[in-house]
Formats: sequence, C-alpha cells, structure tokens
Amino acid sequence: MSVKINLTLKIWRQKNRRSKGRFEIYKAENIDTEMSFLEMLDVVNEKITREGREPVAFDHDCREGICGMCGAVVNGQPHGPQRATTLCQLHMRYFKDGETLVIEPWRARAFPIVKDLIVDRSAFDRILQSGGFVSVKTGCAPDARTLLVSKKKAEIAMDAAQCIGCGACVAACPNGSAMLFVGAKVTHMNILPQGEVEKDARVRRMVKKMDQEGFGSCSNEYECQAACPKEISTSVIARMNKHHRQSREKC
Repeated sequence: MSVKINLTLKIWRQKNRRSKGRFEIYKAENIDTEMSFLEMLDVVNEKITREGREPVAFDHDCREGICGMCGAVVNGQPHGPQRATTLCQLHMRYFKDGETLVIEPWRARAFPIVKDLIVDRSAFDRILQSGGFVSVKTGCAPDARTLLVSKKKAEIAMDAAQCIGCGACVAACPNGSAMLFVGAKVTHMNILPQGEVEKDARVRRMVKKMDQEGFGSCSNEYECQAACPKEISTSVIARMNKHHRQSREKC
C-alpha cells in the first residue's frame, strides 16, 4: 500500500565554488514512500521550477548504485541512514512523516563545490591516471583459465574492485582522507598477476598523487568503512600501506 509523507528539507545552495553557500528550506509534500531519494528531489525540483526558481543541482546518472555519480550527506551521514546503500538506492520509506532532513554536499578540501550538492571529484580521476592501470601489452584477451589465480586472491581483488569511486569515504572521514578509495584500487590491481609487474611503481605513484591532491591522512577512525555503499573493508588500507613500505625498501 502506498504511503504519503511530508518532509521539511534544509538543502545547501551554492552558486559556485567562489560563492558563499547557505541552507534553504523547502517543503516536500505528498512524497510516496516507494520513491527513491533522488526521485523525491526530482519532485521538489519540479515544484521549484514551476515557481520560477532555480532547481537544486545534484549529480546522478545510472540511479542503480553502479556509477558512483550520486552522493550527498543526509543528516550528517554520507548517502543517508541506510547502510550499504547509495543515495539513488535509498528509499523514502526509511524516513518518518514530518521529519526534517538536512542535505548537503561532500565536505572535503579535495572536493571543491561546483554548485549546490555537486562537488568536483576529478581528483579521483587524476589518482587513477597516475597508476591505476596495467600498461603491460598482453595482446587479445586470454582465456579465463590461462593465468591461474587462487580463490583467496580472486575474492580479495573482486571485493576491492567493487569500489565505485563515489567519494563517501572521503566525506565521512574527519580528515578528508582518500585512503579507502586508493587502497581499494591498489589492492585490486596489485594482487592479480596482470598487475604485479608494476605494483611497486603503482603504489608509490598513486599515494604520491593522493597527497598532492590535498586529501588528509588516515587516523583509523573507520568512518570510511561504515559509509562505503559497497562495504569495502579497511583491510585494503593496511594492504596498501604494506605494499608502499615494501616498494620504498626496494628503492
């Protein structure tokens, strides 16, 4: 049975990164609890547009929890209150009638605000460009069983590969650290045979670029792991630190 709720939204509005931002209050009325969070924002934006005002800008693409585009902090929690859920997968049934929701963008020095709830996450792209690839020429795709990979390594690599680069880990970290993101990418590449050849140079380049982009350091708060919609473990950070130390010892 469809249930309707009314909400008060306090949404961060900011014209661009140089402008001073502010919270504005909006009413979200007769919201179907089967809607996703982004669908609710669509409804609110339609009302704002009809009133002749500028709608709230927010990132989105696939709306299936795959692309990593969507993201906002809802009542202090990246992606909202539901664990292992992206903002586009969050449904309004997890909120109560009459509740006030505070919605704001990721807060991190390395993620400057573009507009309203949209932040510039291109720092992640530059980190990947610095080493998140395999440059060894392998020719055509080999048969699946040509390179033997142990079950344990395959599972670790696949778990790390689930990272969608949404940035929730950075937003949740009190230091604005990107260690979970970089750790996931390094683990995914370094633990498989195709990536082992370049693993030392890869981890050094990616960690160096992460620092250059202005991300903070890890202080083992575990907020990143709690906020990650793909539940990536902080064990990838420990593994990355180990690889980094070993690579420096070889220099």
